[in-house]
Amino acid sequence: MNIEELRDYCLQKPGATEGFPFGEETLVFKIAEKIFLLVGLTNANRFNVKCDPELAIDLRERHPEVIPGYHMNKKLWNTVYMDGTLTRHQLTQMIDHSYQQVIKSLPKKLQAEIAELE
Repeated sequence: MNIEELRDYCLQKPGATEGFPFGEETLVFKIAEKIFLLVGLTNANRFNVKCDPELAIDLRERHPEVIPGYHMNKKLWNTVYMDGTLTRHQLTQMIDHSYQQVIKSLPKKLQAEIAELE
């Protein structure tokens, strides 16, 4: 997966938006103003995703391409390298999980509104 494919995949998520709240070097994807993925444009071979704490540890133990989130809460975020070792399916599963983690944290009314977008 490359940066263009990553961007396309994130933007197909219902309600997803993109922006540069941290400057022009970091592309951020949000749902309801909450971040679910960040990717640095100078190092576009990796991205940060939110993760259930137990799953985060499991993924790190099974995949050397998954490390604690760079510049993020290490308990809740992973940095994932897109160097070709992990399959596209594995990468999209991690993105989907991050998106769902954020959705779960939203108020029920907002969750319902987003569900209607699907």
